[in-house]
Amino acid sequence: MVREGLFDRFPATEVYALHNWPGLPPGQMAVRAGPVMAATDEVQITLRGRGGHGAMPHYTVDPVVAAAQVISALQTIASRNVSPLDSVVVSVCSMQTSQVGAFNVIPDHVRLVGTVRTFRPETRDLAEARLKEISTKIAEALGATAEVTYTRGYPATVNSAREAQFAASVGERLFGKGNVITEHEPTMGGEDFSYMLQARPGAYVFLGQGGAPGGCFLHNSNYDFNDEVIPLGAGYLAALVEDALPIK
Repeated sequence: MVREGLFDRFPATEVYALHNWPGLPPGQMAVRAGPVMAATDEVQITLRGRGGHGAMPHYTVDPVVAAAQVISALQTIASRNVSPLDSVVVSVCSMQTSQVGAFNVIPDHVRLVGTVRTFRPETRDLAEARLKEISTKIAEALGATAEVTYTRGYPATVNSAREAQFAASVGERLFGKGNVITEHEPTMGGEDFSYMLQARPGAYVFLGQGGAPGGCFLHNSNYDFNDEVIPLGAGYLAALVEDALPIK
């Protein structure tokens, strides 16, 4: 939308978004200046070796062993490459071999799929570079090869200071000062509203919705949205407009 000229067709000086948040009770909200959600990158690593009989591993180049070493070593990006005061998440979420079901066959290749999450552009660049180096060099050391595809997704969602303060002040008027959290921790989840925040100053706000009956957080098959917070969210968005564009 931004790339296709959203703000040229519909001029706006600032932008705001609202997301329900089970971690806060109904009637509360959270907004902070700076990073709120992380950049979301996708990683695919294909490790190629030479398959063979599981009873004769010395005749093979085992990509499963190489994959295991890569998975473990990738965690050093967070523990040994990035400052402890910074944040990065490297998660390998899927592992697929070129054959399934056979208990005695070493496969030809293994495919790993995962994600990298960061807040700072410099950390994002470092994580991408180290991920490629670790994967290819470990594979090479074990006689295998590694093909790495690193696809950058949403950038980090970063609230501008003035607009975050404005969003908090509107929330205090509606919900009461004690119900507006301004020291809320950022999350490593991602959000495409980040593209709008790159184009215009604004704020991304979390609206408390309370825990679902099963205690489920977001993106869970048992998650149950609390319909009772809909008027709170709608009223808050209307209040942002009323306070930003007062009738004269």
